[in-house]
Amino acid sequence: MLVLIDHANLKEIESLYEAYPYDGVTTNPSILRNEHTNPIKLLKEIRKLIPSDSQLHAQVISDTTEGILEEAHFMLDAIAEDMFIKVPVSAAGLKAIHLLKKEGVNVTATAIYTAMQAFMAGKAGARYTAPYVNRLDNMGADGVQVAADIHNMFRIHNMECDVLAASFKNSQQVLNLCKKGVGAVTAAPEVLRALIKHDATFTAEENFENDYLSLIEEVKGINLKR
Repeated sequence: MLVLIDHANLKEIESLYEAYPYDGVTTNPSILRNEHTNPIKLLKEIRKLIPSDSQLHAQVISDTTEGILEEAHFMLDAIAEDMFIKVPVSAAGLKAIHLLKKEGVNVTATAIYTAMQAFMAGKAGARYTAPYVNRLDNMGADGVQVAADIHNMFRIHNMECDVLAASFKNSQQVLNLCKKGVGAVTAAPEVLRALIKHDATFTAEENFENDYLSLIEEVKGINLKR
């Protein structure tokens, strides 16, 4: 399962990559707005910051097929040819996904709330589909199950598309998707850091250190007596 960072702050991204080799960065207009800077310049800086084999996902805002294609071509020229263009699943979006696929563009279908939205996006040519797990939970649905259903549908029909699950409240949701074999997840820094955090681990680490230091003192005492 690929694990990506759903954030646009350069310091946060750099900090996370220093600790672990993540698989890329996803953004959306709301995430970019939080940084209060030129979004294209920021995306270019993120692309330079992360390794060359890491993915970068950025979203269009147009609601027409023509507008989506124009934005996509602009981002590919201005930022990186191999970046993933995020396209919301609408009638215009599905048509744009199909046309971009014909051009060999990497597309992530986003703003997905049903399994059939994802299925149709996969048929249109999307490489990833991004169901919003926690938002689905907040709407009374089972976000993890929706993402798992999408994953299973792709595998049953031998489609070249994977789930890139997004919108997480906690690390347990990520764990549940990992157990179901989902292809990729993207989460905020606090959720990613929680994936490896456990108080018992830090307690054990502290105990091992203290025991070793006590042993060194003990050995020193024995040597001095000799």
